[in-house]
Amino acid sequence: MARKYLFRKVEMANRTAVQEFILLGFEVEQQKQYLLFVFIAILYMLTMAENITIIAVVFLDNHLAQLPMYILLSNFSWMEMCYVSTTVPRLLFDLVSPPGFISFHACFLQFYIFFSLGNTECFFLSAMALDRYLAICHPLRYPQIMSQYSCSALVGACWVVGFMWYPIPVILISKLSFCGPNIIDHFLCDPGPILSLACPPLGNVPLVCQIFMHALFLINVLFVLLFYGIVILTLMKTSKQGTCRKAFATISFHLVVVTLFYGSVAAMYLIPSGKTHSAVTKAVTLFYTAITPFLNPLIYCLRNDQVKEAVGRLLRKKERWLRRKMVV
Repeated sequence: MARKYLFRKVEMANRTAVQEFILLGFEVEQQKQYLLFVFIAILYMLTMAENITIIAVVFLDNHLAQLPMYILLSNFSWMEMCYVSTTVPRLLFDLVSPPGFISFHACFLQFYIFFSLGNTECFFLSAMALDRYLAICHPLRYPQIMSQYSCSALVGACWVVGFMWYPIPVILISKLSFCGPNIIDHFLCDPGPILSLACPPLGNVPLVCQIFMHALFLINVLFVLLFYGIVILTLMKTSKQGTCRKAFATISFHLVVVTLFYGSVAAMYLIPSGKTHSAVTKAVTLFYTAITPFLNPLIYCLRNDQVKEAVGRLLRKKERWLRRKMVV
């Protein structure tokens, strides 16, 4: 449908340069587009509600607010809200009002924010793996190593380094010449489809972008595997069955989240697959941009006793407050 629209151009240095892109999105029938809109809209609202709940519980409960794991988890929830809000509202708008025109600068801004938040998620997953490693393998030194100051510094580092990684790829790609078609066969501004629209010569830009993307991904995967591998070996050697079972239950949920995120991203960017089908690409991207952020809060907190106890304390506190108000 969007392929029928002519792209707008502006004259620059005797060549034509693309002024805006068209996000092609999901090429399905109109009725299916509306169903997809309803599904993604409900998913988005539930994701926001889940993560807001986690942040509120950690913030309002004095006990959880002091624990490094929940400080990391509340920041992870805030990051997930930003991550899903970078692409999903735009996708919902394009589903009900195609074609998806997006300006050149807005496209690259989405590219930068989305992938910077993806990097930040990688760092938070590594930070949570480090926290579990210290808590299980060095329990006596854990309170000193993961003090509130250290935890705050770790959280700040995740945010800062996550957003410092992508300015170079974004700037390099944006400086290329875009003088041909402007239709991005995707529902977001992804570097792969954007590079396919750039006019030669591309120089070393694709190689540099691949190095930036893959290096960070592989480094974080190795850190996560190292920390959880040591934790599992330590737990297998312990003689306390109750402690071992509880620790295994905790890290198993963490490993599910890690597998969902890294598995879908690896399928998208690292596994060689010849000519990638655009429909599969969009489906996998939708999974890790919309579905995974919905599942993560459920996985982390569904069977988490400390969160359940915190919710119970907050409800009892609210009940006592209501009783006092009724008496007055």
